[in-house]
Amino acid sequence: MDLDETARNILRQNDQGGYTLPTHGLYPYQWNWDSAFAAWGFATFDQPRAWDEFDTLMASQWDSGMVPHIIFHKPDPGYFPGPDVWGTHQTPATSGISQPPVAAILVRRVWEMDKAVGKNRLEALYPKLVNWHRWWHEVRCTHGAAAITHPWESGRDNCPDWDKGMAGVDGSGAGPYTRRDTGHVDPEMRPTKEDYDRYITMVNFGRDAGWNDEKIVADGPFLMADPGITFILLRAHEDLAEMGRALGKDVSEIEGWASALRAALPTIWNEELGAYDAKNLRTGEFANVLGSGAFLAYLAGAENDKLEANLMRVWDAVRYGIPSADPEADIFNPRKYWRGPTWPVVNALLSIGLARSGRADLEERLRRETEELIRLHGFYEYFDPLDATPCGGAAFTWTAAIWLAWARHDPKAKLMGAA
Repeated sequence: MDLDETARNILRQNDQGGYTLPTHGLYPYQWNWDSAFAAWGFATFDQPRAWDEFDTLMASQWDSGMVPHIIFHKPDPGYFPGPDVWGTHQTPATSGISQPPVAAILVRRVWEMDKAVGKNRLEALYPKLVNWHRWWHEVRCTHGAAAITHPWESGRDNCPDWDKGMAGVDGSGAGPYTRRDTGHVDPEMRPTKEDYDRYITMVNFGRDAGWNDEKIVADGPFLMADPGITFILLRAHEDLAEMGRALGKDVSEIEGWASALRAALPTIWNEELGAYDAKNLRTGEFANVLGSGAFLAYLAGAENDKLEANLMRVWDAVRYGIPSADPEADIFNPRKYWRGPTWPVVNALLSIGLARSGRADLEERLRRETEELIRLHGFYEYFDPLDATPCGGAAFTWTAAIWLAWARHDPKAKLMGAA
C-alpha cells in the first residue's frame, strides 16, 4: 500500500471545498485545530488548497477576535451538541469557545515551504491571526497563563488535568440528549456520560450568558490554567511575530504578549510534580497530574532537567510515542481518548519543540515510533501507546496530514538523497 497516496486521498475525501472534516460520521463539521493541521498536510502537495483551509477557518472569526472550535457549515441534525444548543447567533453557526491556537505555528511552516506562493495569502491572513492572539491575551490570559473555560477548549477534552475543575461542575441539570460519538466508536474509548453532563452544563452557562467573555471567565462553572495551550500560544506568538517582521509590520504588541506569557510560566510550575501543571483558577489548586500538555514546554523553549526526566520516564514506560497521561498513575487508561493514548498530532507538535531544543535524537525517536503506528494500522485518530491498537475515528485527517508533513520523513534518507 502506498501510504503517501492513501494519506493524500484521505485529505481529498474529507475535503468539503475549502474546509476539511476530521473524519466522516464522527465529526461532520470543521474543527479549528484539526483544520490547521489539515492545511499543513495539504501544503505538501497543494499549496493553494492549504491557504484556502486557513482562510475558511479565519472567515468565521468573531468580532471579538475569537476563532471558534467548531464551524457548522452544513446542517447535520444527528450531531450533538449542534448549533441550536450553542446558540451563538453567528453566520455560519459556530460553537462559543475556541481551541488550541496552533494556526500561526502551522501557517509559518506552510509559508516557509513556498514563500512566493504564500506571500499574498499570508499578508491577508496576518491581521486576523493578530486579532485572535489579542483575544487570547486579553480574555484568556487574565490570570497570567492561558486559561480555558471548557475542557473542549483545550483540545484534550477529558484528560485527567481537568478532573479537579470538573468535580466542581454540577451536571445534574444538563437534561436529556443523545450523543453521536458513542454510536461511531467504542463507548469505552470516549468520555463518560457524567463528563458529558458537565460539558453540556458549561455550554448552557455560556449560552445563557450570551457568550459574554468577561462573565464566563468571572462566573462560569469551570476555569483552569492550561499548560498545553500556554506553550502553544507562546510559540504561536513567536511565530506570528517572525512572520510580521517578514511582512514589515510593527510586532512590538505581539512581543509584549509573549513576554507577559513567559513571565507567567512559574505560576503553573508544580515543583512537587516536577512539571508544569494545570491549575484550577477557582480554587488555586494544582491538578497534580502529569499530562502530555506539560511536555509542550519544548515548543516554547521552557523545558528543564526535571521536566525532561519526567518525559523520559513516561515515554520509556510505553512502546509508541508520548502517552496523554502518566502510565504509572492510577488514572491511566491506554485506550480512553485523552486519558492515556498517544496522539500523532501531539507527537508532531512535540517534535517541533524537540527540534527547537536541539534534541534531534529524541525528535527522530518520536518520528520513528509515530511512523510505525501508522504503518501498522493506518490513519486512526489515536492509538494505544502500549500495543498500538488503533482507536477513535478511521481515515482521520490530521493523522494523514501528520504523515505527509512529518512522520514519513526519514532524515537519514534525506541526507542520502532519497525521497
